[in-house]
Amino acid sequence: MRDKLDIEPTSRTPAVAFDFAGNHLKISGESYPEDVTEFYRPVFDALDEYLGGLGQGSCRFDFELIYLNSSSAKAVMMLMDKLEAAAADGASVDIHWLYDKEDDTMQELGEEFGEDLESAKFHLEKMAV
Repeated sequence: MRDKLDIEPTSRTPAVAFDFAGNHLKISGESYPEDVTEFYRPVFDALDEYLGGLGQGSCRFDFELIYLNSSSAKAVMMLMDKLEAAAADGASVDIHWLYDKEDDTMQELGEEFGEDLESAKFHLEKMAV
């Protein structure tokens, strides 16, 4: 099990900062990669490996996205599903959806994602300026 997964942001892809040792995972920035599957595959793989060993442990996942396209929204939904499954299996999972206070679209998207969660704890928060 690796301790971290760090992917630098580009103009089309978000920053990924997964600190597995510290149980704090974060995706931030804009997400509209040319090939969503190619970009998110290592993210999914690392998350699956991490969650497989989490057991009854706890983790925090921050989504701090300022823009995402529909394909990226599907990828985020898949990430949420993985986190929800880990929570349903007994892990303590806190999901924080941070959005710009001026961005109603991202707030509403976060609300929609949060409604689908039953076992994971969901927090909808405005980004600190």
